[in-house]
Amino acid sequence: MQILVVDDDVELCELLRDYLTSEGFAVELAHDGPAGLVAAVSDRSGLVVLDVMLPGLSGFEVLRRLRERSAVPVVMLTARGDDVDRIVGLEMGADDYLPKPFNPRELVARIRAILRRAEKPSGSAPEGEGLAVGDVELRRSSRTVLRGGEEVVLTGVEFALLDALLSAAGRVVSRDELARKVLGREHSPYDRSIDVHVSNLRRKLGPSVGGGERIKTVRGSGYVYAAGG
Repeated sequence: MQILVVDDDVELCELLRDYLTSEGFAVELAHDGPAGLVAAVSDRSGLVVLDVMLPGLSGFEVLRRLRERSAVPVVMLTARGDDVDRIVGLEMGADDYLPKPFNPRELVARIRAILRRAEKPSGSAPEGEGLAVGDVELRRSSRTVLRGGEEVVLTGVEFALLDALLSAAGRVVSRDELARKVLGREHSPYDRSIDVHVSNLRRKLGPSVGGGERIKTVRGSGYVYAAGG
């Protein structure tokens, strides 16, 4: 698996290349936005580590253009304490984020969690089995989602999130459970990742056939996918 690291901090990039290589990954580096975008859309890498602050093009602009062409998983690197950057990155389609400074071991843990989601379906149903609720059908074997027979393009984390919610249609799924299943980590009270991914999923799926909300918020508990779809 090749990882693309896009960051203008050359020293950090070299450190990450050494560490990721020791963990069994191949690594490509880019130090500005335009070069990072070219490398990201080339399909050479299976995951992109993308800094927000880049010369030439910001990380947000790189992500926006990348999402027009590719669903490759993206981990955003953000300034510690800058919640706005994290939320904006997730809203634009990033799979996860990591605030700087960070421990490389934590980055590897995030990368492996994302890659596990891409390699196998979540939930307890056998691999290849599909789920259908209302007009939404999820096909695990091909990792595709159809709404009314038309494909809906989702990122890996959105697919895993929908899988978890459809598997429990009609039942409330807590943020803690979703964080473990979808993000591969424990939920933090200050982490809005699941909430933003749910918002993105709602937007892409649109209202149900009857015009109601497909994914309902249960205050203080979590989310429930309406059994009628």
